Amino acid sequence: MKFPKMLIMMVAVLAGLALVASTQAASIVGSKHDLTKQSWYSGDGQVCVFCHAPHGASNTLAPLWNHGTTTATFTMYSSPTFQGVIAAQPSGNSKACLSCHDGTVALDTYGGATGSHIVAGSANVGTDLTNDHPVSFTYDAALATADGGLVTPASAALVVTGVPLFYGKLECASCHAVHDPQYGMFLRASNAASALCLKCHSK
Repeated sequence: MKFPKMLIMMVAVLAGLALVASTQAASIVGSKHDLTKQSWYSGDGQVCVFCHAPHGASNTLAPLWNHGTTTATFTMYSSPTFQGVIAAQPSGNSKACLSCHDGTVALDTYGGATGSHIVAGSANVGTDLTNDHPVSFTYDAALATADGGLVTPASAALVVTGVPLFYGKLECASCHAVHDPQYGMFLRASNAASALCLKCHSK
């Protein structure tokens, strides 16, 4: 059975619109990460430029990284019950996140400019990470076995579906999806009844 070309085109257009709608549902536009909504902003409305730039950016922390990078020394998480190796300092995308959220680098420090607007309130986690979830540690089968209450990760890139690892490490972006505000605090999934926590913790 042959389908008319017009019908095929209409299905393709509708599928495209559905894709755009689903992408927009997970957009930072209008979210707390949309810094164009800040009272101090007077640019041309580029939402991505605070963190990313197509030219002249760095790929050291995140793709096309355009934001000032923290040089702070952090006091890392510590616990006698933690079975992993505590990182000396945050690395990877955790350092990228902290380049706004540590309160030492201004939100408007990007594209080579130095700003003055520091993140405020509970979004400012500071440089003392002792009471925060540990980051930048290797999460592997050996850690899960030693701990006895952790899910064995599926691979070096994934704990379970929806919880990524980065080069085998758990980082801020393992639990937080910086571009997707649909759950509170940019979480990767709802944490109702600790659902997100229980993706890794089986205690």
